Amino acid sequence: MVPWFSFLALAAVAHGQGRGGGGSAMLRFGCSNIVIDRVDPLVTPGQVPSPHVHQIVGGNAFNASMPADTDISKLATCTSCTFTEDLSNYWTASVYFKARNGSYKRVPQMPNDAIGAANGGVTVYYTASGKGQSTAFKPGFRMFSGDANRRVSTGLGRNTQSCFRCYTGPNFQGNVQSPCFDPKLDTEGFPATPCPGGIRSSVIFPVCWDGKNLDTPNHIDHVAHPVGGPASFAVTNGKCPSSHPVKIPQVHLEIVWDTSKFNNKADWPADGSQPLVLSNGDNLGYSQHGDYVFGWQGDSLQRAMDNGCFAASCAAANLKTQAFPAANKCVVQKAVHEDHDGWVKQLPGTEMANMPMA
Repeated sequence: MVPWFSFLALAAVAHGQGRGGGGSAMLRFGCSNIVIDRVDPLVTPGQVPSPHVHQIVGGNAFNASMPADTDISKLATCTSCTFTEDLSNYWTASVYFKARNGSYKRVPQMPNDAIGAANGGVTVYYTASGKGQSTAFKPGFRMFSGDANRRVSTGLGRNTQSCFRCYTGPNFQGNVQSPCFDPKLDTEGFPATPCPGGIRSSVIFPVCWDGKNLDTPNHIDHVAHPVGGPASFAVTNGKCPSSHPVKIPQVHLEIVWDTSKFNNKADWPADGSQPLVLSNGDNLGYSQHGDYVFGWQGDSLQRAMDNGCFAASCAAANLKTQAFPAANKCVVQKAVHEDHDGWVKQLPGTEMANMPMA
C-alpha cells in the first residue's frame, strides 16, 4: 500500500497547487466522535429528535440549538480533534446494514488510515493553494455539502463531491489513488459487492464564498463551486464566479465504515442487492452529505493556510495539538436516548414504508 502522504503529495503536484502563492497547505487530521445522535442544528435547529442519525465530531459546544452568528470557539471548552484550536463541528449521516430479515444495525466506524487511536470519527482536510490564496472562514460561518434527497448520480466523475472507496483488504488495501479518483474502487453510490477492508465515505465542500453571508437558509447559497464546476480533491486554484468571488479553503471529510462483519452474502437481501443504507433512508448512497460549523480560534486557520501547513501538525503556524487519549475524552451527552449499536426493526426516525428503493 502506498502511504497516504505519498498520494496526497502527488495529488497536490498533479493539480498544480501552490502556484504563485508560497507553497500549498493541506491539513489532514482526525477528530473522534463526540456523540452519535439524532440532532441537526443546521437543517432542523432545535428539533429533538431530528429525522436521522449522524456521527458528530469537534467541539463540545455542539447541541440541537447552536446559535447562529456566534463564535462557537468561545462556547466550547474542548475538542475531539487533534488540533486543539479547532473547536468546529462536523457531521455526516450514519450507515446501516439491512439484513435479509429486514432488521437494521449501524455499521461501526474505524479510525482512518495513518490517523491514530481515534474513537471512530471523521478525518478532516483543509486545502489552500498558497499564502494569500484563500480566506479562512469567519466566526458564525456554516455550510452544507450534498443533497439528502438525491437518489441519482450527479455524473461528475472525478469531480464528484461525495464518493465511496471499497477497500480490497485489511489495513486499507487498495488505498492508492486520490479520493474519488480510482475508476474501480471509487463509486458515487454504495459499492455493489462486499468490500473486504471496509468502506470510506468522502464529502467535499465548495471553495468559493460570496464574502457577505455567514450562512443562508439552505446553508448552500452563500458558497459556490468554481466557474468550471465542482472541484475535485485538493483542487483550490479554480476561478471563483463573480457572485462568490472569495476563495475559501477546501474542506473535505472522510469517514471509514467497518463493513467486514456484514460481507456474508447469505445475510444480504434475497435479490442480491447491496445491503447498506444511509441513516436518512437512502439505500443507493447518492445522498451522503456533510454539515460544517466553523469554530477555529482566532486566526489559527488562516495562519495554517498561509504557512504551507501539511498533515497533522504545523510548527510554522504554531498550531497546538493533542493526542487521541485527550481528544477522545471530549464528548457531549446524547439528546435522544435510543439504541445506536444493537439490531433495530427500522431506521431511527425513518418509517420503512417510506424508504426509497433501488
